[in-house]
Amino acid sequence: MESNPQLELAFDYLENTGVNVFLTGKAGTGKTTFLQQLRNRSPKRMIVVAPTGVAAINAGGVTIHSFFQLPFGPCIAGLTKTTASNDPSARFNKFSREKVSIIRSIDLLVIDEISMVRADLLDAVDDVLRRYRDRHRPFGGVQLLMIGDMQQLAPVAKEEEWALLREYYDSVYFFHSNALRETSYVPIELKTVYRQQDLAFLDLLNRVRENRVDEESLHRLNQRHIPDFTPPDEEGYITLTTHNHQARRINESRLDALDTPAYTFAAEVKDDFPEYSFPTDQRLILKKGAQVMFVKNDSSADKRYYNGKIGRVVAIGRELIEVQGKEDGEIIRVGREEWTNTKYTIDAQTRELIESVEGTFKQYPLKTAWAITVHKSQGLTFDKAVIDSHAAFAHGQVYVALSRCRTLEGLVLSAPVHVGSLKKDGIIDRFVTDTAEREPDQEELRRARDDYYKSLLLEQFNYDAFYQRLDYFYRVTSEHLYRLYPEFVQRYRELRDRFQLDLQEVAGRFQAQLARLAGAAGDPATDPGLAERVSKGRDYFAGYTGSVADFLQNERVPGIDNKEARKIVDKAMEQLLEECRVKVETLKAIESGFTVNAYLTAKARARVTLAPAKTPKGKTTAPKEEKVEVSPDISHPDLYETLRVWRKSEADKLRVPVYTVLQQRALIGIANLLPTSRRELLAIPGVGQKIVERYGEHLLEVVDAYRAHQ
Repeated sequence: MESNPQLELAFDYLENTGVNVFLTGKAGTGKTTFLQQLRNRSPKRMIVVAPTGVAAINAGGVTIHSFFQLPFGPCIAGLTKTTASNDPSARFNKFSREKVSIIRSIDLLVIDEISMVRADLLDAVDDVLRRYRDRHRPFGGVQLLMIGDMQQLAPVAKEEEWALLREYYDSVYFFHSNALRETSYVPIELKTVYRQQDLAFLDLLNRVRENRVDEESLHRLNQRHIPDFTPPDEEGYITLTTHNHQARRINESRLDALDTPAYTFAAEVKDDFPEYSFPTDQRLILKKGAQVMFVKNDSSADKRYYNGKIGRVVAIGRELIEVQGKEDGEIIRVGREEWTNTKYTIDAQTRELIESVEGTFKQYPLKTAWAITVHKSQGLTFDKAVIDSHAAFAHGQVYVALSRCRTLEGLVLSAPVHVGSLKKDGIIDRFVTDTAEREPDQEELRRARDDYYKSLLLEQFNYDAFYQRLDYFYRVTSEHLYRLYPEFVQRYRELRDRFQLDLQEVAGRFQAQLARLAGAAGDPATDPGLAERVSKGRDYFAGYTGSVADFLQNERVPGIDNKEARKIVDKAMEQLLEECRVKVETLKAIESGFTVNAYLTAKARARVTLAPAKTPKGKTTAPKEEKVEVSPDISHPDLYETLRVWRKSEADKLRVPVYTVLQQRALIGIANLLPTSRRELLAIPGVGQKIVERYGEHLLEVVDAYRAHQ
């Protein structure tokens, strides 16, 4: 794609600043191509999402709902989502460790086809990002790239959904998101159209888009009206309609024309699932040779198809449907999928958003597709299309349909376009006018670039989060481990106190110095005085941070019997190690000088952690005595050694592993706590009733004898 000022401005903002960007432009101006180039060019770690399956596939991403694991239906901040059945499997946002790592590591979230994203959905994304990143910053501090044309299709909100949402939002559009209103974004409009090269056709499209259609332009457009036009199969026409029933009528006619046997597949409908909500036909009739479209994403792990994928039936039987993809030629054996009819209400007293499944619909996820709706076509491009727009009912419908075509010659109108079908929305008109007046200039870009460099530089030497993780780990271990391992806990207290003096407080003063130097620099990224100060500071902080990292690696967390306590301590240590790893890796990365690219790359890599490998089923690893290290926290080492020798003797006599006589943690507990009764003995982790009955009297005698010689 040839360079142009708007493209370069957008690249500059996304590569060198943290400012949110709304990238817009007419259909065919290269918004999707820009995104593809951004992937190859930008140093930032990004995730691409879109509101529908078709849009997500076109953008090379995933749907918003699937990535953020959000429910369909209203997403209202501050309301707790419950299910009428209290089914744990119905809960959302149960992210895996890998997903959390990805969320915490991304620098840029790309949302394609933003015109179709509802305000409440964008706020739900904000909620997830705050939860796993920075709860005090909109979208957790992630930079947003929102791509779309507000003159195209609008979000879908059913009447009952808008009845819930209107209390919280001025409109359903993304720009009325509460989270977006807490932050700022720059609008950049791409001007050069790449899809259509015919200037006359471009002029027609622009007039439709901007509501400037006059009699002359209508006449030119309506010259493409060909009454009773029937597209032949070999020419690859697809018909775009405004309503589902129109597409259904065309598809039934084309299906009847095939001379292959017809097969009928009945849906399984349970409980309340209204007919108007059926995602495909209750009695799905297909033939070999039929052109079809998938109407659901593949729920299996294979992800062979997506909502909107076009193909042709190549094999069919009573229990068999095989579809060959139109674009990739892949042959897919199709199975049934299930949809649910969900109802949402707000409890007046608890303010909970109640979700209940009213019914289910199970059917093959296919529809005949010689014709599709305009809604399904957004983001697609056709060489030849028949457009039936006489019954347009929504903002942007006619424009989206016309702009799917590359040329005016490839377009056929089944009915003339009239002014009444060109729906407009005053809210959109005002938004478009406002954004056109706010497009940034080079001076704004320069300030944003300098601010971004400064913010990341100060972030590099900010140790507040590291200290908070260390302090939290100390408090957790103090609560759960102090009784058994007081010296271990004490060492972390000493580390925390030294850390606060030698790292956190020093870092605070150093940040203040950097802020002054950066503020006085013309260009902080190239200022030699600032670079020299950063280099000297890096050496100090790298050395001290490295010593802390060595301490954390060498200090093993002792054994804990209580599973909940173990989970809490392990989680606290995992978070502490991650924060330490981020500082160590980023300080290494800037050894030759601080750059945005080096810092972001190192931080993202340090944030990503993999889940531990699972033990194969049926295989367990028994603890081995010789691998157990004697903890330096043992308060009475002589007693511990006496107990260890006794345990070895008892195990040899019984011909069993030593840990079956008494666990290591039990030995340490007895040696530290010096129990004087059976009750005190039972309170020690690793000591159960059977141990007390078998060895309790002997163990208490050994402890008494040790006390007597102290």
